[in-house]
Amino acid sequence: MDNTALTIFVAVTAVAFVLQLGVIVAMFLALRKTSAKLESLAEEVKTKALPTAELAQQMITDLRPKISTVLDNVVVSTTVLRNQMERMDATLTDIIDRTRLQVIRADEFVNHTMDKLEETREAVSRTVVSPVKHISGLMHGVTAGLEAFFARKRGRESGSVQQDEMFI
Repeated sequence: MDNTALTIFVAVTAVAFVLQLGVIVAMFLALRKTSAKLESLAEEVKTKALPTAELAQQMITDLRPKISTVLDNVVVSTTVLRNQMERMDATLTDIIDRTRLQVIRADEFVNHTMDKLEETREAVSRTVVSPVKHISGLMHGVTAGLEAFFARKRGRESGSVQQDEMFI
């Protein structure tokens, strides 16, 4: 039985070895097939993606100084623009302050002129118009008196005709 068991053991071991060999050969074939696919894929990546990556790298290398220059120019332009805006703000503030001062001066001048005109009108009224009114009233009085005086004198000459006319 020793021999039979040994024979069975050797036979089982041989079958297991053949099975393992079959599995390993199948794995080898599958790995070879996968390897071929990976190699074709790697070749495709080399032919398509690597030139694009190299071109992108080259563009980045070429554009880096230009982008840096553009950024420097933007920084300088922003600084200059900020300085100009500050100057313009200061100038406009000065103009507004000066204009406000001139408006105040003009208002004071107009008010002062209006006050002087009112004083002048009152002075002219006191010194010219009032005496002229008095003289005019006096002249009217003298004229009325003279008319009355001459009317009586004529009335004595014409007599009752004048009185009758006045009566009617």
